[in-house]
Amino acid sequence: MKILTSMLALGVAGIASISAARADGETIAVFTKNQTNPYFQTVRVGADVAAKSLNAKILHYIPTKPDSIPEQLSQIEDVIVKKPSAIVFIPVDYKAMVPGAEKINGAGIPMVNVTDRSAGGKFSAFVGADDYSLGLETARYLLKSLGGKGKIVIIEGVKGSLTNVDRVRGFNDALKENPGTKLVASQPANYQRLAALQVMENLMQSNAEIDGVLAANDAMAVGAIEALDGANRKALVVGINGTKEAVDAIKSGKMLASGDYNGFVQGCLGTMIAIRELRKEPIVAEIVLAPTVITKDNYKPYDVALETRACPTWEEGSKMGMKR
Repeated sequence: MKILTSMLALGVAGIASISAARADGETIAVFTKNQTNPYFQTVRVGADVAAKSLNAKILHYIPTKPDSIPEQLSQIEDVIVKKPSAIVFIPVDYKAMVPGAEKINGAGIPMVNVTDRSAGGKFSAFVGADDYSLGLETARYLLKSLGGKGKIVIIEGVKGSLTNVDRVRGFNDALKENPGTKLVASQPANYQRLAALQVMENLMQSNAEIDGVLAANDAMAVGAIEALDGANRKALVVGINGTKEAVDAIKSGKMLASGDYNGFVQGCLGTMIAIRELRKEPIVAEIVLAPTVITKDNYKPYDVALETRACPTWEEGSKMGMKR
């Protein structure tokens, strides 16, 4: 399988954790799902870096309870009162948060949708990655490494979420391409490390042989690895998101690979679009990043602290979308 590569740029209701770039300029409110998944931290850092470079400031809205619908709705009420210049929005649930998105529309605050495509509401643009392609390419890499055979388990994210549905569909389509493989179990762990550790422990008790683990995000992949280590068992494990903990695990040989969801660049571009629209500058209505699989052969550009990375220029970023 050819590993696809993309450009990587280097170099209050509930709790609103506030991080300011500069005291002047536009204010962008950034909504993310939780503080427990490292992926969302990469989005927040990308937003911070972009805002600082453009002389704007960021307000972060993060539910204290992971993926809490009531809390994000409450935070939306708060942000409408505070009325920032614009919003970069990741809904905790793509359907349940539609009324919240519509309330923001009613308040006249422009929004950019990032990562999880909302089922409703009006947005200036969408920035994300192709979850299906990322799941497919990541699974293909694992199955090629296994020689196209073996017993596989899938650790799913949140049942019904768009990211999970598409990533797992990609996993299953890769399995169909390899008739020598057998899917022995597919269970959710809600994108949480501890839940995945417990799921993996249970799967190992009921399956004496597991050759590969397809985890729908890196946090769950790390949890599965911890369970395998605890039972002194071996299996090849892949995740998705390209977080720093995944890169560290790939570097050490603990994890085989991670599909790069590139939250840092999504945070950068979502924030850049929001600011550019406010400044009446041209924007792109949709950017869907091409899939990249991070492995022991190409991890080095990713092995840097988030805070030291630089966002792509607008000219670079606006061309990073997949060719349709």
